[in-house]
Amino acid sequence: MASLSDQQINLYNQKGYIAPINVLSKQEANEIRQEIETIEKKWPNALEGIGRNYVHLISPVFNKVCLNNKILDAVESIIGKNILICGTTLFIKNANEKGFVSFHQDAKYIGLEPHNWVTAWIAVTDANEKNGCMRMLPGSHKENLKKHEQKFDENNLLTRSQTIENVPLEKTEFVVLKAGQMSLHHPTVVHGSGLNKSNDRRIGFVVQSYIGSNVDQVLGKIYVQKARGEDKHKFHQYSNIPKALMAEEDILSWNKAKDELSKIFYIGAKKKGKY
Repeated sequence: MASLSDQQINLYNQKGYIAPINVLSKQEANEIRQEIETIEKKWPNALEGIGRNYVHLISPVFNKVCLNNKILDAVESIIGKNILICGTTLFIKNANEKGFVSFHQDAKYIGLEPHNWVTAWIAVTDANEKNGCMRMLPGSHKENLKKHEQKFDENNLLTRSQTIENVPLEKTEFVVLKAGQMSLHHPTVVHGSGLNKSNDRRIGFVVQSYIGSNVDQVLGKIYVQKARGEDKHKFHQYSNIPKALMAEEDILSWNKAKDELSKIFYIGAKKKGKY
């Protein structure tokens, strides 16, 4: 077992996140990058827009990472032993591009209740201040959900460019990770990230999120996979396990899952963004 220590759990409860956690080797992290770049080469545009979501449904490599025991041991320390994978996302910032993530709370639009879930942000490349690593506002998970402005900025990597205004930057903390390390953060902690000012890509593979089997989707339908334990509640439809990279049958399932997720993300929105 690679469970979190009591000290790490206390820090998570105090701050709303914990990092860094060693989960993958550099070779394993590089395998993810190679998988991404293979897809980008063979299936151009497949991972753009809403296509960056549910990528574990079309790749055995991504799916294997979601079931990594080091990751699951850490997640179990926070949400318990009955764990479902309800989604994955790629956050890719190419070198010297303008992509950023505004300050927000994951729980604002996603519709997962109760908040017995956690987001695992896995660094495929190093993530640091220069290339736009995450910034967390520690302790903000103890407060209620905040007002988010819907800006629909084309450079924002969030669906609606949902933005919490006037976050005190001097109180935020940088989440610096080496390739293969992970952070875990609470559904309501305020976080965002800046521009990539380096000469290489900054890539995060994010399980968004691992949910307890007692967590329901109150805004629509999601597709899950059991990672560990039991699912006595059976709130959700189960996804297929990918057979090969971009297999035809898996692509059909992927498209259904993306369509349902898009409906959830944009409930009540006046328009849609590119993600």
